[in-house]
Amino acid sequence: MPDLTTTDGVSVLTLGDDENRFAPTWLDEVEAALDDVVAAGTPLVTVGAGKFYSNGLDLEWAQAHPDDFVPYVARVEALLARVLALPVPTVAAVNGHAFGGGGLLALAHDWRLMRADRGFFCLPEVDIALPFTPGMAALVQAKPTPRAAVDTMTTGARLGGTDAARAGIVDGTAPEESLLADAIAKVAPLAGKDRTALGAIKETMFGPAVGLLRGSAG
Repeated sequence: MPDLTTTDGVSVLTLGDDENRFAPTWLDEVEAALDDVVAAGTPLVTVGAGKFYSNGLDLEWAQAHPDDFVPYVARVEALLARVLALPVPTVAAVNGHAFGGGGLLALAHDWRLMRADRGFFCLPEVDIALPFTPGMAALVQAKPTPRAAVDTMTTGARLGGTDAARAGIVDGTAPEESLLADAIAKVAPLAGKDRTALGAIKETMFGPAVGLLRGSAG
């Protein structure tokens, strides 16, 4: 399950040590952790443990609760909007596979670093017959280049760290042993930025995506 710690004045949110899918209990813990991060005003790094950063939606749970699927997706979108506009600097340390909603979560951060030797970034929605919501599509289109957005959204391609960096989906790569430290070093110098101003800047920069994601959340 998610775990929040602090290193060098940076909040480190470990998403878990399994597939880190967005189960309701997982969402509860991540939302509570973000409350603590915002209250502390510290920069944020998110990272998984082991093979996965996150595999996104908990489709097994969703299949078992079909009547709850629409509000469940809305809750996921609200989390993506929150991370996108979080009033502290954020970086995703993509330690392994970031599929579907896990890839969207990584994209919602200000920066992304990814292992070069293991793991794939993939938006497989076209292959699992699960179209993007308008908010999710707007999030993807707000971050990498238009070319990368088209390629990732319409092909379901699996990109390793080097290819993801070349496409502009992640901002750099790192070996496993230094990934977390490099991510912390990326945002540690940004501690102390005014939260009100930073939050307002992000709300303006990503207004269309944030609005669509929050609109779905109702």
